[in-house]
Amino acid sequence: MRLRTPAAVAGAVLVTLMVVLAVVGPPIWGAAAEKIDAGAILQGASAAHPLGTDNLGRDLLARVLVAGRFSLLLALAATLFGAAVGTVLGALPSVLPVRGARFVTGAVNALVAFPGLLLAMFTAVVTGLGAKGAVLGIGVAIAPGFARFTQTLAATVAGADYVAAARMLGVPRMRILTGHVLPNIAEPLILNLSQALGGALLGLAGMSFLGLGVQPPAFDWGRLLFDGFGRIYVTPEVALGPALAVALAGIGFNLLGDALAKAASRTAVHAREAGPAAPPDPGEPDPKAVLEVKDLTVTFPGGVTPVRGVSLTVGPGQIAGLVGESGSGKSLTAAAIGGLVPYPGVVTAGRLALAGQEISEMSPKELGTALAMVFQDPMASLNPALKVGGQLAEVAIVHQGSGKAEAHQRAVDRLGHVRLPAPERVARRHPHELSGGMRQRAVIAMGLMGTPRLLIADEPTTALDVTVQRQILKLLREVTDETGAAALFISHDIAVVGELCDVVVVMYAGRVVEHLPVERLATGAAHPYTRALIDSLPDMETDRSLPLASIPGRQPAPSDVGDGCAFAARCELATARCAGERPPLTSYGKAHQVACWEV
Repeated sequence: MRLRTPAAVAGAVLVTLMVVLAVVGPPIWGAAAEKIDAGAILQGASAAHPLGTDNLGRDLLARVLVAGRFSLLLALAATLFGAAVGTVLGALPSVLPVRGARFVTGAVNALVAFPGLLLAMFTAVVTGLGAKGAVLGIGVAIAPGFARFTQTLAATVAGADYVAAARMLGVPRMRILTGHVLPNIAEPLILNLSQALGGALLGLAGMSFLGLGVQPPAFDWGRLLFDGFGRIYVTPEVALGPALAVALAGIGFNLLGDALAKAASRTAVHAREAGPAAPPDPGEPDPKAVLEVKDLTVTFPGGVTPVRGVSLTVGPGQIAGLVGESGSGKSLTAAAIGGLVPYPGVVTAGRLALAGQEISEMSPKELGTALAMVFQDPMASLNPALKVGGQLAEVAIVHQGSGKAEAHQRAVDRLGHVRLPAPERVARRHPHELSGGMRQRAVIAMGLMGTPRLLIADEPTTALDVTVQRQILKLLREVTDETGAAALFISHDIAVVGELCDVVVVMYAGRVVEHLPVERLATGAAHPYTRALIDSLPDMETDRSLPLASIPGRQPAPSDVGDGCAFAARCELATARCAGERPPLTSYGKAHQVACWEV
């Protein structure tokens, strides 16, 4: 994880300085900080004492440098305590029964609404003044925010199939919490610690400044600020040192935490940033390609790899069909290209380029303009509370800097461009007022608000009747022919792909098993899986007295794929070599590649 922004670098430098100060401060300046000098009591700044002295003649600069260790340790203790309590409270609703979950959620909501400083002061007074009370008070004040954050993260995990399976198997709730929920949300929680540490540092300084924290003879930055505040109008430099130390440390931890959180949210990680195992050399880039993908892999915790070394290239005006059974990795491949793989997935690739530019190096504005995605359910892409025209116009306003009037006019133009009747009227309607086919056209129009070089259509016709389906397919072909954009069409319907696309990429268990021109699909497919998909499609010549052709068995789960060919267990041609050794994707004629030992 690299720190690329000035703010991140500044945060890292400040935090490093504070940690170094905490380590070397007491050994170097400890004696000077405790040395009493009756002849130098309550002095201002001088050459001997740059920040002045206290009421016992002790050097304040030395005391500020020494206090760094105690201040950081107290902040760390308060943060860990608050994070531990908050994490447990936030994760409990995901495993408790409904009533228990509601009770914990209500308690967290009430604590979040309570002012943090008052909560910290109340706790400190109840538990006793001093460092211990201040740490507990700040920890209690931090806990509700951590609980809310944890609850949000845990809710995304609690609905996962593996958690539901664990419940059905009778796994104890605490085991589900510690074994299934918390490990999958650990990374963002840890990153949030650095930001919470900065807040804890400021909070503890405030508690000591109010007299509720560290008590003499111990001292931290807040206590030094409290001692010097009475002299601030006479010798303001005595309060400058601890105040500056608190401010710099707080700013440093917050800047670093923010930078780490933003860096961790990026899942499109290339091989040079990924792990110790670099992917194979992708070779020279293709200057004519709109989309170039080399050795694309998507992994999730636990060694689950639903996409394995996918490579494909799509040229200008070309439509590439990505086919395969449900679970073969088609949609996840598209999500990886668009940077939409959900946390905690990690994407690696030898090359992942759009129009010759690495996608990881493109800004969100550049990517949002050059890449358009059309999903299967248009209602998931359109906000039901907003009018269609306003949603389309927002694309032009955000990505192109257009004015509202200009953006609205372009939205109407794009709606007309996708053959929607009365586009001005459609723009004034809400999504629920449109039919399924009209909504899908509106989503395609949304993708065309910019000037996309690549259009990814993820099963855009599955929920439509055959008449509307044919209209949408015709529209996609017209769009690519007119604009020169490339398209990646994802479908489980190989007949639709054969009608629309120029090339076909067949995926099975996360890997590409065949790549061929569409004209060879019906009669020249070589891989047994591709042929089985084609044979399972009935036509007018199919003998209706016989059962429909099907592929026996089922596709293995991503975690169950072995070293050999994943299709071997369902293949009539499989040999011992197929079960133990994975076939590479090799050339099988012009623009045709197959991964099979028996071809």
